[in-house]
Amino acid sequence: MTGPEQGRRQSFVTSVGDLLASWNLPHATGRVYGLLLVTEEPVSLDTIGADLGLSKGAVSTAVRQLDSWGLARVMPQPGSRRLLVEATGGLETLLEASHARARTLIAALRDGERLLGPGPARERLEDVISLFAGYVDVGSELLRRRTENTRPSIG
Repeated sequence: MTGPEQGRRQSFVTSVGDLLASWNLPHATGRVYGLLLVTEEPVSLDTIGADLGLSKGAVSTAVRQLDSWGLARVMPQPGSRRLLVEATGGLETLLEASHARARTLIAALRDGERLLGPGPARERLEDVISLFAGYVDVGSELLRRRTENTRPSIG
């Protein structure tokens, strides 16, 4: 990779780190995700750490977070303690993970409805539930349409 290409790659990785940091994920997690997105083959935790100048602990934490969000896949290597990591799908994976979390939040908020009688607190809680339910509905529709548009045609 040439100097300018490496610079653009580093800029991209930093930008993804900044973006995910704005979503309250550690900057290191975003940088790891950015690196994984532009890496052709699965990479080891050591390689990630060396490429990004991160400690083993920071890389391990970042990979666990990305895995929990469905943004990375961790692949143990048979007969070794070594793990390889790669970025996963993309928008679909992120939205599905976000929807799962939103559904869990909605269920918890609905439990709160049982605590309240009529009044401003109940109205506020119902408004928040409606907002998250709308988010899940719109996202689910987006995913459905995307799946329909990417299905191979038969015939």
